[in-house]
Amino acid sequence: MEIKLFDKLPDEAKDIRVTVFVEEQGFNEEFDSVDDIATHIVMYNRERPVATCRFYIKDGSYLLGRIAVIKEYRGKHIGALLISKAEEEIKKNGGRKAVIHAQTRAKDFYLKQGYIDSGKEDMEEGCPHVWLFKNL
Repeated sequence: MEIKLFDKLPDEAKDIRVTVFVEEQGFNEEFDSVDDIATHIVMYNRERPVATCRFYIKDGSYLLGRIAVIKEYRGKHIGALLISKAEEEIKKNGGRKAVIHAQTRAKDFYLKQGYIDSGKEDMEEGCPHVWLFKNL
């Protein structure tokens, strides 16, 4: 697996997010102004883009999100590797805390990565989400 960082939203990340969040999960508001300020990570299997996420700083913490792995690569620890790389980059930037606004159904995955449930839940496009954090 090869991992690349981008300071602008690359087409590969956009394509993965459309496939996962728009086509599979039915979200309509996938892209926002955060894409213009975030660092984007794309993971490749050979030359095929298979996973992506983004992170950016807000109020002293780094927000990690838009974590997506294409279907045929799920269950192969790609997501964990992607999060680990993002945390590594956040630490290089001086970050000490990562925050994730995750779909509630994915909460256990993030707990396994060492994130802590803040207890704050809300809805995003009709889908329940939870705020999690991890001190780095």
